[in-house]
Amino acid sequence: MRPTQEDKVAAAGSELIGGPLGRRALLGASWWTPVRVIALVAIGMFALGLVQKAPCYNGAWFFGASSQYTHACYSDIPHLYQGRGFADGLVPYFDRLPGDMQYLEYPVLTGVFMEVASWLTPGSGTIQDQEQWYWMVNAGMLMVCAAVIAVCVTRTHARRPWDGLLVALAPAFALTATINWDLLAVALTAAAMLMWSRGRSLAFGVLLGLATAAKLYPFLLLGPLLVLCWRAGRWREFATAVGGAAIAWVVVNGPVMLFAFEGWSKFYTFSQERGVDFGSFWLIMAQNSDDPLATDTVNTLATLLMLVCCAGVAALALTAPRRPRFAQLAFLIVAAFILTNKVYSPQYVLWLVPLAALARPKWRDFLIWQACEVAYFLGIWLYLAYTTSGDAHKGLPTDGYHWAIALHLLGTLYLCVMVVRDIFLPERDPVRRSGDDDPSGGVLDGAEDVFVLGPAARSRRQATAHFTEQPIEWGKQGTAGGSL
Repeated sequence: MRPTQEDKVAAAGSELIGGPLGRRALLGASWWTPVRVIALVAIGMFALGLVQKAPCYNGAWFFGASSQYTHACYSDIPHLYQGRGFADGLVPYFDRLPGDMQYLEYPVLTGVFMEVASWLTPGSGTIQDQEQWYWMVNAGMLMVCAAVIAVCVTRTHARRPWDGLLVALAPAFALTATINWDLLAVALTAAAMLMWSRGRSLAFGVLLGLATAAKLYPFLLLGPLLVLCWRAGRWREFATAVGGAAIAWVVVNGPVMLFAFEGWSKFYTFSQERGVDFGSFWLIMAQNSDDPLATDTVNTLATLLMLVCCAGVAALALTAPRRPRFAQLAFLIVAAFILTNKVYSPQYVLWLVPLAALARPKWRDFLIWQACEVAYFLGIWLYLAYTTSGDAHKGLPTDGYHWAIALHLLGTLYLCVMVVRDIFLPERDPVRRSGDDDPSGGVLDGAEDVFVLGPAARSRRQATAHFTEQPIEWGKQGTAGGSL
């Protein structure tokens, strides 16, 4: 599918490079395949993100309390090189750290990633030199992750490879890629989605287990997969995926759990004990209340809200007139976690970018959401500049930061609404309108329903009763489903 033929924004944007692709163009006759083009574009955008961090690399990370915020180039990576003991050769999870944070507060596979980067960092020179090198080494490793993400998204929807440009050109992706180490988990999750789309449930499970060993959020994808496999009766494939994920997670975490349990558990205890923090609606409530909620209360309420969202996604999957696509539900469940969580760091947008490109490959809606996320990216740094500049008050005051948070929340909710609308009205879904069923669904693609609830169940029974009528075959070109 050519996006310039079905997307007005893509067609208008293509004028920068010569206009929409003509019907007589020779496709596949050049070295410049969509995968290669998109991978190079992703690397180019990643490089622009590195340039955006130049003011910090040249001094703002090391001199002045607020200059790294006024330049909007903050990164955790250089600060944690010394702050988490890598400069001193301490072993993550096993060696106790000086200061308040006694152990590394990241999942094990991310800790391994950080440790490998420290091995590749020269130990000579000043601590500033070492931190600059550490950031550059991590940036190189994260650039590989960015390329993997772009390639996996491009290949997941085989007939829609150019949707990968949504990831490659996402401005929030480039701005937040080197703030933290989230790209490792995002790359493993994107690879897992690709494996599931190819019907390789064991490989999907193993990669998802590794992703969960790097960041907590990827395990949420098993929830949508459960209800979709329930609706399609694909229990064997789901069990294989869960088994692969569990084994991979245990292989990575098991040794550290056995020999350094206190250090291993720090990530989980820190997540539980952490108070209301940046980017959440909980922070708006806390900063506008004379008696803010206790952390335990917020944990309980956030968990209940997330469970309600999970129930809503499950009901949506089982009652929709047509089985939702896996990418649609995956996006909704991760977005629900982000919206209900007690903290939203700006790099969390990376979790959603690949899923959004697969769930709603529409440039207008994607760019609206990205604009909101870029506004939040600027808002949080300007707010931190305001709080760290003393009496000078350079930056965005608290009320302004609350508007930035609201913009992020509304932008994410907007994209969720559009995805839900596509589920209820499949003819509005860009992927299904082009003739596909569920290209990211693997064994779910084109599968018949065996368990449906609500009006969809009644429609299915009526269709079965009138067996003499010609059935509609969704997801096949040249049929009723492909002509919508």
